[in-house]
Amino acid sequence: MNKELKHSFVELLEKHQNIVHKVCRLYTNNYDAHNDLFQEITIQLWRAYPKFRGDAKFSTWMYRVGLNTAITLYRKSKRTIKTQDFEGVSFKIKAENYDDTEEQQLKVLYKAVHQLNDIEKALVFLYLEDKDYREISETMGISEVNARVKMSRIKTKLRTILNP
Repeated sequence: MNKELKHSFVELLEKHQNIVHKVCRLYTNNYDAHNDLFQEITIQLWRAYPKFRGDAKFSTWMYRVGLNTAITLYRKSKRTIKTQDFEGVSFKIKAENYDDTEEQQLKVLYKAVHQLNDIEKALVFLYLEDKDYREISETMGISEVNARVKMSRIKTKLRTILNP
């Protein structure tokens, strides 16, 4: 890889690293697992970067690679391993006016989302990132109609989990 390509990759990764942190937060629940997944996603991004054609925004491509990597690793390690909670770890995710109420709501949301399957988690993540259904369908490799239907079903499922 030439020097310019390396420089542009590092620049883009630094600019959009919070995407990777958010994916890691979604699929892990402790600091070490988060760091391992972050490293694996970064490696996969690095390997795939020379093939990035720019047909989609870099961030959309990054979501796709990150989610596919996380889902692949999640499926490979489906063994039930007890890990410690993900509390008290802070990352470079900017949060303005972040109070305790919002933190408690996020904990409840993450607890509910952790009960979803890997594809459902990815859809919820992209939805919460304010991606429209066109972007969600491109990132997930499914039709826009399928993304809407799945999201509707997930919302119903989450309501059931949150309000039993």
